[in-house]
Amino acid sequence: MGVSRVPRYFAPCPRGLEAALAQELTGIGAGDLLAVPGGVSFSGDLAVGYRANLESRLASRVLRALDRGVYRGEQDLYALVKAIDWPRWFTVDRTLRVDVTAIDSPLKSLEFATLRIKDAVCDRFRAEMGARPSVDTRTPDVRIQVFLAASEATVYLDLSGEPLFKRGWRTEVGEAPLRENLAAGLLALAGWQPGTVLLDPMCGSGTIPIEAAQRAIDRAPGLERAFGFERLRDHDAGLWASLVAQARSRVRRPARALRVFGSDREGAAIVGARANAARAGVAEVLRLEVADVRRRLAPAATGMLLANIPYGVRLETQASLEPFYPQLGAGLKANFAGWSAWLLSPDRKLPGRLGLRATRRTPVFNGAIECRLFEFRMVAGSNRGRDPDASTSSARAC
Repeated sequence: MGVSRVPRYFAPCPRGLEAALAQELTGIGAGDLLAVPGGVSFSGDLAVGYRANLESRLASRVLRALDRGVYRGEQDLYALVKAIDWPRWFTVDRTLRVDVTAIDSPLKSLEFATLRIKDAVCDRFRAEMGARPSVDTRTPDVRIQVFLAASEATVYLDLSGEPLFKRGWRTEVGEAPLRENLAAGLLALAGWQPGTVLLDPMCGSGTIPIEAAQRAIDRAPGLERAFGFERLRDHDAGLWASLVAQARSRVRRPARALRVFGSDREGAAIVGARANAARAGVAEVLRLEVADVRRRLAPAATGMLLANIPYGVRLETQASLEPFYPQLGAGLKANFAGWSAWLLSPDRKLPGRLGLRATRRTPVFNGAIECRLFEFRMVAGSNRGRDPDASTSSARAC
């Protein structure tokens, strides 16, 4: 069946961020966009594919479509994949990995389908080169992705290599690390813009404030990492160097710290967040401090509070968190009047537990966990002046 001569790409993302990702990709020159659950397909030249990897804050990967066709069984997949001119894309000395995902596929075993697809790639190399590439499932040079629908298969080359949420700056992690592209997505869903005061009062390893600070100084998220497309035969090193240089030239250096704040009740978390911020190039513009969310004061008269709050899914039982929620709600009402508070949680009863009324509930997935990003408009309430009990331990999320 084939694909268009104009390169066609697919960028997966956390579910709930598709519309925001489509808008972001439009801004870097992508065309013919189609948002589907879990990602956005788009077209563009090689520069667009490179820029999507370098600039996208929301995508998980960027995949280039090589071919697609109808299939009924594993032999059809083998024929489809073997027909692709793989030596055109990478040399035989490159290691490879094949991944298969499916929705409504009639195949009984994706593992067997993956094996047949790998055999097809290797057999094409052996037929033309007399040798076959080796498989490396942990650190491959080249990643091949095949998506199976009910009757059609699409074959992709993964241009990203490591997932795009791996920006290259995170080595310090909290107990429940939020992926960087989801943190950027929460900022987009909440409508945060640079210049608006931002606070994550449960910042853990600092993911949300670091993503906000990088966006505020226009630092491309992919500046300090390598990509899979650099190991492909059609890689244009000159074009890539030019795009990287352009991105570096855009980075702003504010004369003073941004009004982006992060805090956590654990001192060790803030030490880690500061180390991460330094590697991300934003240590000098971020304000990170130790503070308990139930007691800390707002850093400005108005602003946006955004946090991935404790879930009670992996870190603590729901029972142990129950005292924390009303204390959190009381602290927000006492200290953040005039602010908007955005809290990510899978608990649909969260507003009642906090004693607050949600003005918006936006569905978004944190990995496999279906969550809601709740918006609360904070006004002065009966809990103003109350000192939440700090004796109850609370989990921390970054």
